[in-house]
Amino acid sequence: MSLKLQLTDAMKAAMRAKDKPRLGAIRLILSEVKRIEVDERIELDDARMLVLLDKMTKQRRDSIAQYESAGRQELADIEIAEIAVIQEFLPVALTDAEIAELIQQAIVESGAESMRDMGKVMAVIKPKIQGRADGGAVSNLVKAALNS
Repeated sequence: MSLKLQLTDAMKAAMRAKDKPRLGAIRLILSEVKRIEVDERIELDDARMLVLLDKMTKQRRDSIAQYESAGRQELADIEIAEIAVIQEFLPVALTDAEIAELIQQAIVESGAESMRDMGKVMAVIKPKIQGRADGGAVSNLVKAALNS
């Protein structure tokens, strides 16, 4: 079942359960999907949906940091709840060992030898980690692997 159908079914279930916070988060996701589909006149596939969900998670993490630094924990809690809902539709996160293995495979596959080749490594690894690991953290691990 496609992610879009899963989201629609989850929205219906949240409506039936009268779960307003969950329903609100799912509607946010679906409205962003609809906005992109209308703006670009395309139908989003699962790969693009993962990119979107990943982006929405990152935005909420940034908001949490800002709210907490401003002493607005009640707003941060709302964002944390939205992240929990978004992550239900993302694939299972990669472990540190799996990420390290993917990095080594990407280095070998791209023939990278130094930091100049970081773009090549990231181009290979990015589709494999999309929605399953934080891109910034993986980027730092790739830098460390290429510097050693």
